[in-house]
Amino acid sequence: MKTPSKGKKVNKAWLHDHINDPYVKLAHREGYRARAAYKLKEIDETFGLIRPGYLVVDLGCTPGAWSQYVRRRLSPMGAAAGALDGCIIALDLLPMEPIEGVTFIQGDFREAEVLAQLELALAGRKADVVVSDMAPNLSGISSADAARVENLVELAIEFAQNHMKPQGALVAKVFHGGSYNEVVQHFKAAFKVVKPYKPKASRDRSSETFLVGLGLKSV
Repeated sequence: MKTPSKGKKVNKAWLHDHINDPYVKLAHREGYRARAAYKLKEIDETFGLIRPGYLVVDLGCTPGAWSQYVRRRLSPMGAAAGALDGCIIALDLLPMEPIEGVTFIQGDFREAEVLAQLELALAGRKADVVVSDMAPNLSGISSADAARVENLVELAIEFAQNHMKPQGALVAKVFHGGSYNEVVQHFKAAFKVVKPYKPKASRDRSSETFLVGLGLKSV
């Protein structure tokens, strides 16, 4: 008789938890592409970040749940389609299915061509809020993964410094681990107020948390 491999056991357990996850069920019911929408929703409701009329940039947007939440937040009626009071620009290396009212740019914003598309979409404006759900492909080598996480957070901070209003806010996903303290220090060097926050929708066993930076310090 074959004994199931550890990987199969883990996958089966994850699938069971995923199917029975209340946020997965809620996302399906409310039309969100991923349960991650409720993480941003809770952060936004806690800190009062996103308001009608705002320009919001979503980094690492695919599959689009955060952009969907922002889109509803900027809708006068909280709708997934129709009128929109504000602007949403979403960027990712991966493709994303269109979301009404969201300008999507595929590519690396460090590259000149992608940056030119972003500048065109911004049309001389600065973002009120930047949200980043960017995460690296983890290798399992803790030192390498810590460096990748730290690099992505640095990119998000640099993006905010270049494209966000001085009084704006940045929300970035981070992970507790080897680089966490360094990442927090990067945030504290860039923002006047820094708040760590773990939403209820973030699974207990996950090492992810979010940092909220409020008000850029003068460079």
